[in-house]
Amino acid sequence: MTELHVRAKVVENFRVDVDDQRAHVVALDWPLPDGLDMGSSPLELCLMSFAGCYASIFVLTAKKMRFSLKDFEVKVDAVKSEEAGTITEANVDILVDANVAKDRIQRAHELTVKSCPVGVLFEKAGVKIRYNLRTAKE
Repeated sequence: MTELHVRAKVVENFRVDVDDQRAHVVALDWPLPDGLDMGSSPLELCLMSFAGCYASIFVLTAKKMRFSLKDFEVKVDAVKSEEAGTITEANVDILVDANVAKDRIQRAHELTVKSCPVGVLFEKAGVKIRYNLRTAKE
């Protein structure tokens, strides 16, 4: 079992610094006019975490499958439902540039979706996730 530890400290108004207890701090804030717009909102950070998690797991998976990436990008666009009060849908656009057959890229994607911890959390929370996987050759 792995334990994770974080801390949140209110700095001013809606500005909150979140700390991973390993010397890494991220500033969160709300946009104007309520906040000071000095950082991403907590919900934006959640989506950033999802994109970063997918990217990290894909890189790890590609390494295990013994192919390297020339370039790789993940873009997440989400819908926050007013009724639910949170994210209900996410569109994930993935662009992969690698000298490997498309079926291997597709397999790396499938393995990544299954093992990306943040993506799994989103799925368990009922977020409808649509993945759009493209290669640089398309």
